[in-house]
Amino acid sequence: MGFKLFGFRRVGLLATCVMLTAACSSAQPEADASQVALRLATFNVSMEADNYLAEGERGDQQVLIERLATGDEPQIRHIAEIIQRTRPDIILLTEFDYIDDPAQGVEAFIRNYLQQPQGGQATIDYPHYYYAPVNTGQPSPFDLDRSGEATGTGADAWGFGKYPGQYGMLLLSKYPIDIPNIRTFQHFLWRDMPGYSVTRTADGDLWYSPEAWAQFPLSSKSHWDVPVWVGTQRVHVLASHPTPPVFDGPENRNGHRNFDEIRFWLDYIQGADYMYDDVGVHGGLAPATRFVIMGDLNASPDEGDARRDGIANLLASDYVQGDITPTSEGAVAHSQDLVQRGERELAHVAAHTASWRMRADYVIPSRCGLEVIDAGVFWPPKGAPGYALVASRGASSDHRLVWVDTQISAGCE
Repeated sequence: MGFKLFGFRRVGLLATCVMLTAACSSAQPEADASQVALRLATFNVSMEADNYLAEGERGDQQVLIERLATGDEPQIRHIAEIIQRTRPDIILLTEFDYIDDPAQGVEAFIRNYLQQPQGGQATIDYPHYYYAPVNTGQPSPFDLDRSGEATGTGADAWGFGKYPGQYGMLLLSKYPIDIPNIRTFQHFLWRDMPGYSVTRTADGDLWYSPEAWAQFPLSSKSHWDVPVWVGTQRVHVLASHPTPPVFDGPENRNGHRNFDEIRFWLDYIQGADYMYDDVGVHGGLAPATRFVIMGDLNASPDEGDARRDGIANLLASDYVQGDITPTSEGAVAHSQDLVQRGERELAHVAAHTASWRMRADYVIPSRCGLEVIDAGVFWPPKGAPGYALVASRGASSDHRLVWVDTQISAGCE
């Protein structure tokens, strides 16, 4: 693939097309995929209205639409350059505002930024893409945060957001997407997860009213299962962006939701039968299915405010290669002071994917059907080529692009 920065370690060793607004081709596979090197990536790109507006200023998707149209927004040009430098074959972008019209959204991003050379890099194209509505900013009629007022926005939306579609998701692929077999779980109800985490007040009462709980979706954005054809083989991209486990109170309502949003994938890859998708089909993945879990999961098994056993249980599953930990030199340099003071371990710091010093973003390949060749995080240290792209939050994002190089192997669907 050409690009490499630092690498990875294994744990213990440091070193619709119409209905769902999906687009792309449902072309059938043409060639054998056994020799294809496949770079899989995720990147929280901070391409939502608040990132471009002054504090207190209100906006919606139109803010991003206007910037995508020009081709000259510096932050988006840097995002595009990072993608051009790393050149993923399949990449999930989180915090890319949902824009219903692809000509104004994803296609404008591809045409005006990715297909234009940025910083002297070669252009890149993604002929296949998928996006769909999310729960962020979708108004509820309830006072979900118990502030005394049901505002229908912010923490009273079904997923935190100031307008519908804020913090959306977008999947870009060089390979055809199996459109008829996409599954989304935007509307799966939290109450229908067996053993769901219960949120209570300090007095022990249930936090959510019975009326709100009867309608409450598990996913703060959505959960997607998007199969992609790579030659004659399929890779199921399992995409999500669980809520940050903060911005709440002692009741830890966001922490509980984050835990269960992550747990959903653990149950799904194990073939649980309780979940139902947005067209009413029940059940998880079939046995011996090739997949990759990707996204900003807002949790670390070692640091941060999340319930650490949620992500730890997922990484420990026999179904995934959870011992693959992408790392970077830039992360080490960014938090060297914590290591020197003995506040963090070097192994944890090397795996950070966010400027606020935590591993939050993941590309987790299945153990079945994907051989890991290499992995890393795009985080150049000061003085290295590309450092200006990550020198500050405003340069690109407070998250870093995470990539894993794989080769498809036999034995899976």
